[in-house]
Amino acid sequence: MNDLEMYREQLALCDDKLIDALVERNAVIEKIMAYKEKYGMPILQPQQEAKQKQRLEEKLADSKYKDEIYDVFRCILKNSKRIQARKLFDYNIVLIGFMGAGKTTVSDYLSTMFAMEIIEMDQVIADREEMSIPDIFATYGEEYFRNLETNLLIEMQSRKNTVISCGGGAALRERNVAEMKKNGRVVLLTASPETIYERVKDSDDRPVLNGRKNVEGISELMEQRREKYEAAADIVINTDNKNVLQICEELVQRVTEMEDK
Repeated sequence: MNDLEMYREQLALCDDKLIDALVERNAVIEKIMAYKEKYGMPILQPQQEAKQKQRLEEKLADSKYKDEIYDVFRCILKNSKRIQARKLFDYNIVLIGFMGAGKTTVSDYLSTMFAMEIIEMDQVIADREEMSIPDIFATYGEEYFRNLETNLLIEMQSRKNTVISCGGGAALRERNVAEMKKNGRVVLLTASPETIYERVKDSDDRPVLNGRKNVEGISELMEQRREKYEAAADIVINTDNKNVLQICEELVQRVTEMEDK
């Protein structure tokens, strides 16, 4: 065996060790998830992720392969999050609620913590139609837009572990709700009219608020939608005076409890 063949043998042995270590690591991730579930511990622990990152930085401080190893570990951590998501959610999480209730913020955080794909329905529709949502309403009318929502929800049924953030009016159509529930758990996010106003007052991309972008107008519209929102929801979470971690912890806990019943 010449030197090149010997080095290739060594490389193959390293690869075998990496594979075995990754299999073991992924099994440990599942054990941690099971332990947290058994003892009612919070699933989301961003401080632990920060601790892992710090440990990695310290260990690689003087390594000439630091950047390459960082790159590998980013992939490893992302896949660990996917394993957690698969264990928790064998379905999609569908976020509904009035504009400004926190759907985008919550979907972004869930994606960060569990490496879940996000589908922002309004954004997907706007991109596909090559028009803004207000322009779609003005050009084709609300019925056309709602049909686009329905078709997208049907398309999403082939996916799992996806966060689907719905536009404010999506859950008002019974057909849409039926399609959401075929492969999703519907989470209604709520907030007070005052909170909603503060979150949307500077946005011009809210056609249903035309002429009533004030607390009174928002309150009236929210009340008109409240019954249908609540009827569509599997769980309801109020977002007032909570940070995104608190909201997502409650979401994970309550969705998990729902599956255990």
